[in-house]
Amino acid sequence: MIHHVVGLFTHPDQEWREIRGEEESISHMYLTHTLILAAIPAVSAFIGTTQVGWVIGERPAVMLTLESALWMSIMSYLAMLAGVAVMGAFIHWMARTYDANPSMAQCIAFATYTATPLFLGGLAALYPHLWLGMLIGTAAICYTVYLLYVGLPTFMNIPADEGFLFSSSVLAVGLVVLVAIMAATVIIWGLGVGPVYTN
Repeated sequence: MIHHVVGLFTHPDQEWREIRGEEESISHMYLTHTLILAAIPAVSAFIGTTQVGWVIGERPAVMLTLESALWMSIMSYLAMLAGVAVMGAFIHWMARTYDANPSMAQCIAFATYTATPLFLGGLAALYPHLWLGMLIGTAAICYTVYLLYVGLPTFMNIPADEGFLFSSSVLAVGLVVLVAIMAATVIIWGLGVGPVYTN
């Protein structure tokens, strides 16, 4: 797994070809890649919100209780795993439109590796301050979009112009999934499972 992660940052074109040549089961992909990468932002957020907290002006740091942070980290972790599965299923379904025949496992692998910058960007949650989160989050989103547009034509073995349309469709669905997760978060918070602060 780690060599693919490094390769996506150093030589993405070549790395996408190598990933495309691998055939893994969905369970193996989730156990060795998705579960580990998606844990990075969840664990980082738990540590950052319970041990560092947010500093607002001259006041002492605002932190979450351990129980509240644990529940929120677990829910965000499950949301990320579900998001990768939904994106992989959409890519698999949409591939037929472009005469590509990847397996479901390959599509989930593509979704996981495309989201890798977002997962790694979650390390910023160790120090949960707005400016740092915005800076690293923006960079992670930009590189994720870059990986999507560069990788999809290579991964699906389709022409670049078709790859651009396919990538744009995937990006649009990704935004819809993100909005759906945010809406679900608001609903869950409304049911009383929201953040609980220590002070």
